[in-house]
Amino acid sequence: MNDADVTDVTDGGARTTAALTALGVRPGDVLLVHASLRSLGPVAGGARVVLGALRRAVGPSGTVVVPAFTPENSDTSPHYRERVRGLDAGAVDAVRAAMPAYDPALTPAPSMGALAETVRTAAGAGRSAHPQTSFAALGPVAARLLAGHRADCHLGEDSPLARLYEEDARILLLGTGYATCTAFHLGEYRMPGPPRRSYRCVVASRGVRRWWEYEDVALDDGDFAALGAAFEEAAAEGDVRAGRVGAAECRLVRLRPAVDFATAWLTEHRTAGS
Repeated sequence: MNDADVTDVTDGGARTTAALTALGVRPGDVLLVHASLRSLGPVAGGARVVLGALRRAVGPSGTVVVPAFTPENSDTSPHYRERVRGLDAGAVDAVRAAMPAYDPALTPAPSMGALAETVRTAAGAGRSAHPQTSFAALGPVAARLLAGHRADCHLGEDSPLARLYEEDARILLLGTGYATCTAFHLGEYRMPGPPRRSYRCVVASRGVRRWWEYEDVALDDGDFAALGAAFEEAAAEGDVRAGRVGAAECRLVRLRPAVDFATAWLTEHRTAGS
């Protein structure tokens, strides 16, 4: 890297930090971040610089959290169904045989984007134990947020989402929309009688690879964009802040009121138990 490259990276990081601060990110914040780096436009240094900007904005007392989901090791995920579409039985069997067991220290989360992978692989990062819907985090409360993520609870009371709710965290939609707002799933668990379904994925038990099937709430983000629009229209002052970071339209959202609104909205708009 030459001197000009260093200057570009430094300036890009400083501009991104300043934009995050202008959006309302504060020292000490616990941030659940969903990011589309492409939407930010060119940032010299890419995801590494964006993560640095996030960490400067929240300061040493703040924590950055990202989804580190792994649909790639499940045969009940939309990702899998798309992967095997059109394959014959032999090819499907080969795909299944090659699917690796989840290892929180090693399994990548390629479908979550560059920032999530940068957080996951950063020195000092932690990751929760769920083989499908893990979270990765950096910061002083990371261990508390990630602990106790039960393997049969994707995004409910025994997941980091509930701990983020307790921490009064904020959601940063960095160039993404409400359709990707994972926190709304906690509202699905808090509906009366949410529908349930079976899931299956590859895990390791005492070093032995095996398939594991379990039951959990049937997750459905198909109406999250509409839910988000309704939440933003009804939100109290300070619950949603909008602004630009680079070229991207961004939102900074208080997680607690978003989840509370989602619980009521989903209960009203979906038929419980169906």
